[in-house]
Amino acid sequence: MIAEIETTEISDAAALETFRIRFLGSKNIIKPLSASIRDVPNEQKREFGLLVNEAKTKAEEVFNQVQNRLSGDTSESTDSPDLSLPASPLPVGSRHPVSLVMEEIIDVFSRMGFEVAEDREIEDDWHNFTAMNTPEDHPARDMQDTYYVASPPGWLLRTHTSSVQARVMTTRKPPIRIIAPGRVYRNETVSARSHCQFHQVEVLYVDEGVSFADMKQTLHHFAQAMYGKEVVTRLRPSYFPFTEPSAEMDVYYGLADEHAHRITKGTGWLEIMGCGMVDPAVLETCGIDSTKYSGFACGMGIERQAMIKYRINDIRLLFENDARFLKQFASVV
Repeated sequence: MIAEIETTEISDAAALETFRIRFLGSKNIIKPLSASIRDVPNEQKREFGLLVNEAKTKAEEVFNQVQNRLSGDTSESTDSPDLSLPASPLPVGSRHPVSLVMEEIIDVFSRMGFEVAEDREIEDDWHNFTAMNTPEDHPARDMQDTYYVASPPGWLLRTHTSSVQARVMTTRKPPIRIIAPGRVYRNETVSARSHCQFHQVEVLYVDEGVSFADMKQTLHHFAQAMYGKEVVTRLRPSYFPFTEPSAEMDVYYGLADEHAHRITKGTGWLEIMGCGMVDPAVLETCGIDSTKYSGFACGMGIERQAMIKYRINDIRLLFENDARFLKQFASVV
C-alpha cells in the first residue's frame, strides 16, 4: 500500500500531511500491526516483525522524499560538488610584529657586515654574568631579577643575549662582528611597559683600533635605517658592568599627541638601546688581548622597537596572540 502511495503524485503540503497522519501519526494504520504480533504463530513472529518494521521505514522514506521535493531541497539528488565553482577564500595570515622588527634589524646590521650568532636560552652563571664583568654582589644576580633552574645548580634562563657574545669571544679570535638575537627572561612585574620574557638583539664588534666614534656612527646609521633619514638621536652617559664608557641611545619621538606624551614621559625622547665600549676586563676574561684589541657592544629590546615603529602602547599585546590585533600587520609583510 505504501509503495502505491509513493508512486502517486503528492502535489501539496495538505496531501503530505494526510499521508503523515495515516502512516506516521499517533493513530497510524501500522501501529495495530505491531500489537497483533502476539497472535502470530511463534515460527512466523520474526518474519512478521521484519515486515512491520520495513513498512515503518518505507513510510518515513516516502514522507522525507516528498517533503524535500515540496520544499525545493535537492541536496539528496546531488552526487558530487560543482568543480567549476570558485574555491572559498582562505584567510590571509600575518607575521608577528616582533618577527618583522627582528628581521629588519638583522637586515640592517647584515648589510654592515655583521653575522648572526645564536645559542642556548638556558645558560650557566659564568657566561651570563661572570664573563660580562658582573660582580658577585650585583643586584642582577639576585633571585628577584633572574630565573634560576632547579638543576643543575648555577644554571638560569639567560637575562640577556650577552651570553652569546661571551661564548663567541671565548671560541673565536678577532676580528669579531656579530649580532645576537633571541629571547631572554627576567623576573619583572608584567605591565604595559615591561614583561617577564622579551626579545633582545645585541651587537658586538671587536678588532684593532675600534673607537667610540665607530660605535656612534654605526648606531646612527641603524637609527636612520629604522626610523628614517631625518631621525634625531643622542647618547647619554650610563653604566653597564661590561662596557666602559657606557651610554644609552635615544631617538626624538616628539610630543605630537597623547600617546607620544605617555610613552616618552613628556620629554619627547625615547631610549632605544644601551651601548658602550667593551670593558678591557671582559676581553681579558674571554681570552682576548685588551692591549691589542678594542670593541663596542650594544643591546636593544625588540618589543621596544616594535612599539615605537607601530605605535603600540602596551607590550602585553605582543604576547596575547589576539588575532584581531595581529591581523593588522598582514599588510606590512
